[in-house]
Amino acid sequence: MPRKTLSSQNLDVEESDASARPGKAEPRLGGPDDLARLALKACLIARDAAFNVHDLLTDSSRMAFLAIKECEQELDRIERQIDERLPAAITRVNEARARQLLSSLKSTTDLERIGDLMMSVAMRKQARTSKIAAADVRQLVQMSSRLRDMLDLIHTGFSTLDLECARKVLQMDKEIDQICHDLFQKYLAVAEGDTTGFDVLLMAQALERAGDHTTNLAEDLYSLIEGRSLRHVPKKKTAN
Repeated sequence: MPRKTLSSQNLDVEESDASARPGKAEPRLGGPDDLARLALKACLIARDAAFNVHDLLTDSSRMAFLAIKECEQELDRIERQIDERLPAAITRVNEARARQLLSSLKSTTDLERIGDLMMSVAMRKQARTSKIAAADVRQLVQMSSRLRDMLDLIHTGFSTLDLECARKVLQMDKEIDQICHDLFQKYLAVAEGDTTGFDVLLMAQALERAGDHTTNLAEDLYSLIEGRSLRHVPKKKTAN
């Protein structure tokens, strides 16, 4: 069953969509806590987009397509809201809270990009006239499922400041990379001129890039907790 962005409304932050609802005043939003909660909501919406990509690939659900589109639009709105309100909010907090706010801005930028990538997968699936091979569907579904689980971990990690969530995300991204690699190897071996797998490869590439953006989120979580960039830690150490 397709899941829309309304599933994320357990958070206390309301969208700023006064322009879409004439006569309703725009909610007061902009405090540090509100912006942090809004960034967490964006994570749930991106997760919902990945969830609906799974449904679209397996059931060709029109409702799943519309839900992905709604997620993408909502992520655009949230990124815009945080970008507009963060300068004023950051002047009213100490250094630790400022770091959290900057992390929220960086996170929503990656989440907005994930929404765009999920929409590109959905549009390519909808535009395709021929059926995708069952084996390819399974691998694409695996990628979208891993992405959804990674975004779940990111939400938990930022909610509880759990460094283990970041480590798990970095490990899971390797699975997405491997599936994408396998699909490319499969179709590169096909006779030249055969374009049946072209859409599949572009969808796999979009999901792989979404995984990369999720690893950016894991690195942001590490920086928020540890106060230093994960990029400066030896790779062998971060893998453990």
